[in-house]
Amino acid sequence: MVYQIYVGTYTSDVYTLSFNPDTQSLTLVSSLTVGHHPSWLTPDPTNPTVIYTALEQANGTVVAIKYDADGKGTIVGTQSTLGADPCNFVASGNTLFVGNYSGENLVSIPISVDPPHLAAPGKILAAFAGSGPDEDRQTTPHPHQVIFHPDREELLVPDLGSDKTRRFAKDQKGEWVPSGDVVYEPGSGPRHVAFYKNVLYTLLELSSEVTAHHFPPLPAEPRLIDKLPTQGHFPGDIKELNMLAAEILVPTPNSAFPTPYLYVSNRNDPSPEGDIISIYAIADLEKLNVAAEVRSGLKHLRGMVFGGPDDKYLVAGGVLGGGVKVFERVDGGKGLEQIASIDVEAPTSFLWA
Repeated sequence: MVYQIYVGTYTSDVYTLSFNPDTQSLTLVSSLTVGHHPSWLTPDPTNPTVIYTALEQANGTVVAIKYDADGKGTIVGTQSTLGADPCNFVASGNTLFVGNYSGENLVSIPISVDPPHLAAPGKILAAFAGSGPDEDRQTTPHPHQVIFHPDREELLVPDLGSDKTRRFAKDQKGEWVPSGDVVYEPGSGPRHVAFYKNVLYTLLELSSEVTAHHFPPLPAEPRLIDKLPTQGHFPGDIKELNMLAAEILVPTPNSAFPTPYLYVSNRNDPSPEGDIISIYAIADLEKLNVAAEVRSGLKHLRGMVFGGPDDKYLVAGGVLGGGVKVFERVDGGKGLEQIASIDVEAPTSFLWA
């Protein structure tokens, strides 16, 4: 089986890569110029040949791309995100939910099954207010992810600027409305979240920590369970070196990998061996336990995504060096081994086709 992997970047292009596990190779299939910094990708909920990206710029724009069987893309639609620097979004049903990092808001944009897929203007669901003590990064709200809870009807928006994860639920009219917050220590900067059973895991970018919260349904409040650094090897001051955490993932346990693990990417490690991917054992729902730290060979590792059969493979990229690499999970998921790589410019996010 050969897999196609779409790559968002901090260039003007979205790449299509081909990954062959049998030959352990990554090859460039095509590139499509879409505009400034198409940094995040998400699939259309019904059409596997359509994906969405957004241009991380002052006049935020979401772009619909349709791919043919050979992995070559064509732009078929565009729409304003009603805010600056859209950095994360998710599609569900007939709606694309967009978080504008500098626009300080959450926006819904209608999507349709027919081209151009983005046929109607969006609307602002919430305009955020708030700040944090970090004068460089927290003078205003900065929504950094939009994600649905996997088991219940709840939408979450980690807000790096306000040290909160915003919680949304539907009201009696079926509209998504603010319904609560997960609150973190001042200056910690929540970036992304992940879930396992009744636990919410949060990656705190500014403090380079991972938290675990008991996370009951609304209106009940979350409860902090545990907190650990995102990497433990470095003896110096992580903040002074601008070493920042980036992505957090919990692949669903399966027959091939029955033990749950949490994976975190880190950025800006001065080591010549590149940034670290930290792995935590989370079978004990009351505690985070460090399982391993894997050198990636990547510089400024931002995005990574699991894919392939049983989420056997992890694709990751270095914005400042190392290109794109595919790792295979080993030792039941407690370890990672590099099996393929390719030199492409400034990869930031991935989507397995």
